[in-house]
Amino acid sequence: MGKMQQSAKNGILGKIRSFKEFNVLLVTIILIIGISIKSPIFLSASNIRTTLIGLACNGIIAIGMTLALVSGGFDLSVGAIMGLSACLTVVFAGMGLNVWFAAILALVVCIGVGLLTGTLIGRVGLNPFITTLGIQQIARGAVFVLTAGSSLSLPAGADINSFKKLGQSSILGIPIIVVIFIIMAVLGDFLVKKSSAAMKVFYIGSNEKAAILSGINAKKVKQMVYIITATLAAVAGILTSARFGVATSNTGAGSEMTVISAAVIGGASLTGGKGTILGAVVGVIMLSVISNALVLFNVDVNWQSLISGAILILAILFDLLSHKRKYKA
Repeated sequence: MGKMQQSAKNGILGKIRSFKEFNVLLVTIILIIGISIKSPIFLSASNIRTTLIGLACNGIIAIGMTLALVSGGFDLSVGAIMGLSACLTVVFAGMGLNVWFAAILALVVCIGVGLLTGTLIGRVGLNPFITTLGIQQIARGAVFVLTAGSSLSLPAGADINSFKKLGQSSILGIPIIVVIFIIMAVLGDFLVKKSSAAMKVFYIGSNEKAAILSGINAKKVKQMVYIITATLAAVAGILTSARFGVATSNTGAGSEMTVISAAVIGGASLTGGKGTILGAVVGVIMLSVISNALVLFNVDVNWQSLISGAILILAILFDLLSHKRKYKA
């Protein structure tokens, strides 16, 4: 009887440990416990709410970044596209357009940017790093031109008030922006695990030549991946404009590094073919917990940037070492 119970216990523990995101989730839980002991404010309702709202947009972008990493590439332009989307929403609304239509128009423009990126990388065959870095500069430059280096505010109006509810109101006590993020993460995780289209992304990231020989249109799949990353970054930008009611020249700046770090921490590989949406979400939560703790502990903002950079390097190093161990095995 004892052996059967022990076997069942080991079986349950084995299943728990088999989850790819288990180690990151465990570290995150340990961090939360440690920080809450040091700072009782950390687990207060207001701080939890603020942290969740703050991580929602990066979490949405991380969904697309995971797909980009799985395909064997990445997208450095997502932060700039987020800023461009927020800026265009405010600019179009300021021109007298209904803010909802303005948001849709901003989304369409950013999808067009993603189409351009995907075409250059997927169809033309340009390097993802150079291409997305170039798109990043173009999009960020457009934001600086539109904002003149300062900030723009949404005009007053009934439609503006309803629009702002996306970023400022709650449903059953949960911020709407967080609800949107959760829905997109759950849907994204389900589609990545179950859809044949997502499987093609994994095949291409694992072995592009073999995927092409098996009949997969790698160019089309890659193009679609960058359209998705741009679309999700644009959604994050729209939600940001709804949350703050303004768009600044720095909106979205640095988000690309955060989401890449989160996706890699969550198990995505920089060499492609590996990654989960749930892992990226857990990675975003972990980084947000660390960022929030640094603020609560009054760590200098310059040190915060240094620590964020160190976390990115460690995540990349861990991915490299994991890949080498797998290769040797």
